[in-house]
Amino acid sequence: MSLIISEYQQNAIRKMNNGSILCGTVGSGKSRTALLYFLERVCNGAVPISGDENTWFVKAKTPRDLYIITTAKKRDSLEWEGEMVPFVFEKHCINVVVDSWNNIKKYKDVAEAFFIFDEQRVVGGGSWVKTFLNITRKNKWILLTATPGDKWEDYIAVFIANGYFKNKTEFYRKHCVFSPYLNYRKIERYVNVGLLIQYRNEILVMMNPPRKTTRHPIAVLVDYDKDKYKTIWKDRWNFYENEPIAEYGKLGYLLRRVVNEDPSRIEKVKEIIEKEQRAIIFYNFNYELESLKQLMDEMKIKCSEWNGNKHEPIPEGNRWVYLVQYNAGAEGWNCITTNVIIFFSQSYSYRMTEQACGRIDRLNTPYTDLYYYYIRSQSPIDSSIRKALDAKHNFNEKAFFESK
Repeated sequence: MSLIISEYQQNAIRKMNNGSILCGTVGSGKSRTALLYFLERVCNGAVPISGDENTWFVKAKTPRDLYIITTAKKRDSLEWEGEMVPFVFEKHCINVVVDSWNNIKKYKDVAEAFFIFDEQRVVGGGSWVKTFLNITRKNKWILLTATPGDKWEDYIAVFIANGYFKNKTEFYRKHCVFSPYLNYRKIERYVNVGLLIQYRNEILVMMNPPRKTTRHPIAVLVDYDKDKYKTIWKDRWNFYENEPIAEYGKLGYLLRRVVNEDPSRIEKVKEIIEKEQRAIIFYNFNYELESLKQLMDEMKIKCSEWNGNKHEPIPEGNRWVYLVQYNAGAEGWNCITTNVIIFFSQSYSYRMTEQACGRIDRLNTPYTDLYYYYIRSQSPIDSSIRKALDAKHNFNEKAFFESK
């Protein structure tokens, strides 16, 4: 099997070093670029670029075991195994382990190996971060991401792993000013930012492939029941269960339910499906799924699902809909048989939304124009979510309610 490495991938490999963050848009070829970096730069071997594999086969001179820590979906779908086929690692005497972030603690004692950390999961100070730092002290490694951090806190663990800081306390002491008027720790501003920019530039390697695709975002405005919204918002009353609302999480859920259940939203989906014929639809909640399934039954359209309960393949044929729940299916699979995604409701996460967009924006898609339908109302919560996502930020539910 031949392997084509593009010029932009070769440029990225030349810039990479131990501890680099390889950043590229979804579908840019980060996986194969990382594997080639490992084989050429870490193991001192090579793989056939084209033609017969025996004509350009250089066995690894310094082979290491390879550990790939990725999402559970990518592990279960064997996506990485597919990417590794042209590298014939068995001929290089390289052992490979692919596992999910949930199991990262299993590898805390591994040493003298190479780790590819797929998708940024080392934010904050939880057990994953602690294990990540333990692994990076004893092994060579790189990290792959499609969405680099948008605040300096997102880089703390990687900065520590690269030796710029001993620990989080040193980072805070040198670069953070905290708000003095709050009962909890909140960074008010950063100082000595020039040094942080230098650190980031040293480890961040951008991959910018030439794209043949053009994304067309289409805003689809729908109605919402203002009276129901007011009952929940002003009166703090849950009319679904006939009880008061005591917490922000429940309040946000109910406001979104009123907005997302409006009949005008389903009608817009019907119009889009009749026009486009094949589409992926992203949703958040089970009540949305039930409404969408009912519509597909009425329209007699072939429908498959990917969520916490069902892992069905993408449908085939000339007319179909694939219903995907954000948390379960925003990453780890690709589709090149449609150029349409409908966002039935919005995610709070910018990263998750961008990952979802990437499901159809692949280097091997036959389409040039990709269409993204963003269905949303002009309700305060929908508008605020959209504003946050447009600014490439996550929507902060607590901050939204406290500001009102």
